[in-house]
Amino acid sequence: MGSPWSDFVVDPLADLVFGSQCLGCALPGRMLCGDCSAALPTTAFWTRPTPCPEGLGAVAASAAYGGPVQAMVVGHKEHRQLALRRPLARLLATSVQLLVADDPGVPVLVVPVPSAPSSARRRGHDPLYAVARGAARALRRAGTPARVTRLLVVGRRVHDQSGLDSAARAQNLAGALAGRRRALKAAASGRPVHVVIVDDVITTGATAREAQRALEELGVRLRGIAVIAATQRRTALLSSAGFD
Repeated sequence: MGSPWSDFVVDPLADLVFGSQCLGCALPGRMLCGDCSAALPTTAFWTRPTPCPEGLGAVAASAAYGGPVQAMVVGHKEHRQLALRRPLARLLATSVQLLVADDPGVPVLVVPVPSAPSSARRRGHDPLYAVARGAARALRRAGTPARVTRLLVVGRRVHDQSGLDSAARAQNLAGALAGRRRALKAAASGRPVHVVIVDDVITTGATAREAQRALEELGVRLRGIAVIAATQRRTALLSSAGFD
């Protein structure tokens, strides 16, 4: 699915050489120009879907889902615009940091919501896993020990979520994910850790709640859910805190 060299040097260079424009201001050149990159959020906020799935853990997001951030998420995920990986990872790291800010010395296990194998094959990459890896690197550079761990797998196929309301999404996803007990044992190694589920966007919270359920069945005490962005239509923005 690519290497760090490919993610951060070769692919972004190809985007530039073969022609692109900034998703924020349409300036020819980089996928995200320097000014628009500098204008991305540097703080995270607490958010809750409305209505909220019962028992959903704390949720932190870095942006509302819209404008350049939405274009970045879609461009990276669906159009393999790999130059967007680093700024998306920075946004995700900001959300993770808010969840663990009161206990910064404890290692963080970053657990991405898994993509269906068929989706990864169709896209030619696993976008969330790649962004999660970048977020873990950003956290380590900021002094928070972090690593990405695949603790979740897709247990069964689900129907397309588009157009489904919160209740239908929850029913569609019920039992769809499973936890990997051996992977948890290897990752934790008996040490105290903060386990954080990560995803690109939270809408109804059904996916996050299903991921949380699968980890809870392993006995995981979840620290929370971190996302790049939260949809404005179905989420309430509660408060903010910074991350450098």
